[in-house]
Amino acid sequence: MQSLYQYESEEERLERENEQKRLERRRQKRAEMRRKRRRQVMINRCILGTVCICILVGFIFLIRFSVKGISKLVKENDTETELQGSDDTDLQFNSTEPVIELEEVEPEEIPVKTYEAHTTDATVITGADVISERSVMIDLATGDILMQKGYKDRISPASMTKVLTVLVAAEHLTEEQLDDTFTITPEITSYVWKHDCSAVCWSDDEVVTVRDLLYGTILPSGADAAVGLATYIAGSQEAFVDMMNEKIDELGLSGSSHFTNCVGLYDDNHYSTVYDIAMMMEAAVDNDLALKALSTKKYVTTSTAQHPDGIEISNWFLRRIEDKDTGGEVIAAKTGFVNESRNCAVSYGKDNSGNDYVICTQGSTSSWRCIYDHVAMYKQFEGKINNGSQDSSAVITEDETEGEAPNGN
Repeated sequence: MQSLYQYESEEERLERENEQKRLERRRQKRAEMRRKRRRQVMINRCILGTVCICILVGFIFLIRFSVKGISKLVKENDTETELQGSDDTDLQFNSTEPVIELEEVEPEEIPVKTYEAHTTDATVITGADVISERSVMIDLATGDILMQKGYKDRISPASMTKVLTVLVAAEHLTEEQLDDTFTITPEITSYVWKHDCSAVCWSDDEVVTVRDLLYGTILPSGADAAVGLATYIAGSQEAFVDMMNEKIDELGLSGSSHFTNCVGLYDDNHYSTVYDIAMMMEAAVDNDLALKALSTKKYVTTSTAQHPDGIEISNWFLRRIEDKDTGGEVIAAKTGFVNESRNCAVSYGKDNSGNDYVICTQGSTSSWRCIYDHVAMYKQFEGKINNGSQDSSAVITEDETEGEAPNGN
């Protein structure tokens, strides 16, 4: 085992051990929540059945009274229309004033930003020091693709999907709505455990804020937060996914991207490309609320009865890359993992001259290796690594054998 950790620093070893402890506590909590959920489901079903019967009876009476009222109103309106028509005819023939036609002024169209990038003669193939199977790096100022490898290949985007989730949500939220509350239902927690998703780990019937849902979707890649956010915005995950695909079409990416869920679970019809995800990240960077969620490194959720001190959540990609030499600063990021795509990530950063870039990679061997792939790409453009001629793996202090993350991480 020594060879696996020979490059691991003391700080990273402690961080890895702490993460393992957190995962163990999370597994124990999930088991306890499953037991509570089974008891609560039986109670909820009885309550739901009673409520549905009451609603059905009330709805039948409402329809009966509404039909009678509408019939009466239609008859009265028909009578008034006949009288009004005769009066208007008399006025039309007796009027001698000229009719002035007003020219209709068309509203000025507001230009919509186009999200697209292009290869140039200077575009290079991503160097061998980047382990990820597919990658792209884009200069946001010029729209030039600086380097790429398989950037138009179809992939399963895993939890990079959540970049679009928070973008669509942010476009339909006001600042006041961030303090609205939402109740985590047993259906949401059941969905998370059934698909073995990453989660904030809220309990059944826990009342959280919409702000918590937004940050919970990105920082710990919480499926419970993402489904809750989708339900708050659109009423259901299915309706929200329709909004996501409409946004994809608006961005001009519908020919190569299509989503079936807001979490990032694998599905044959849930697909994208590293180029498309990079474009979605650029659009998210242009939205202040989405960028704030994607760039926050640490957040504590609102105090609840189940969690009086809140739950501390982190964007570990940003926290781990912040002390690495990228020739600038990585400002925002979202990771992802499913078996079909392995580790992937999309990040937004600035170099020391203030130039903006987006990088997206897919198919790396671990979460740490994915981070170093982004470090290598930022540094390669800075000229510190010449087209992969220098092997950056010699200085990587990561655990290459770390366990696979849950689906949609």
